[in-house]
Amino acid sequence: MNYCKSFARWNVVFAFLLSAIFFTSCKSPSSNLELAEPTAAAGAADGSVPGNEVSTEIIGVGDSLIIVFSDVPDFPKDFDVRVNDEGAITLIQNQKFIAAGKTRAQLEKEIRERYVPKYYVRMTATIKPQERLFYVRGEVRGPGRQAYLGYTTVLKAIASAGDFTDYAQRKKVSVTHLNGKKQIINCIKAIQDPRLDVPVYPGDIIYVPRKFF
Repeated sequence: MNYCKSFARWNVVFAFLLSAIFFTSCKSPSSNLELAEPTAAAGAADGSVPGNEVSTEIIGVGDSLIIVFSDVPDFPKDFDVRVNDEGAITLIQNQKFIAAGKTRAQLEKEIRERYVPKYYVRMTATIKPQERLFYVRGEVRGPGRQAYLGYTTVLKAIASAGDFTDYAQRKKVSVTHLNGKKQIINCIKAIQDPRLDVPVYPGDIIYVPRKFF
């Protein structure tokens, strides 16, 4: 009888030990997960807010930018500027910045570092891009405005507008830039020599005249 009681007692102890081991093994992954969460949050150490999208779009010549200044009392908040042919913009205090080739986030950081603390105690600069367009008019199959999606040339711009009509004067295509500069392109020669196929920038107007027989 004593043997049976002893055996039963050991069964209870054994069952208890098994339960403890099982409980510990089930809890371990949860504990590891809790430790891993702060590591994930550490990814925001660069100062970015989780969930916010950082633009990687590169600013180019001819782009129109709206720069909003905040945290500066009694100060005009919005500046509408355009990136000039040199790739630069000029802001308050006659400060010049090279904008072309940079992302909006990079330029925002540079603007702030230039003004704080030399001119202002605090300042936040936010850049809002405007729609990037160029225009193709005259003897093309689909005249009108075209979205500027990145680097392009006169021949590519005309192709995006449906290409030349049968009446197009391909030797005297004009490109008028935002600064008023005008170029005449011989597209027949440009097909043969890509160096003659000049770049097109946002805001440019391409005009294909009609030929006279």
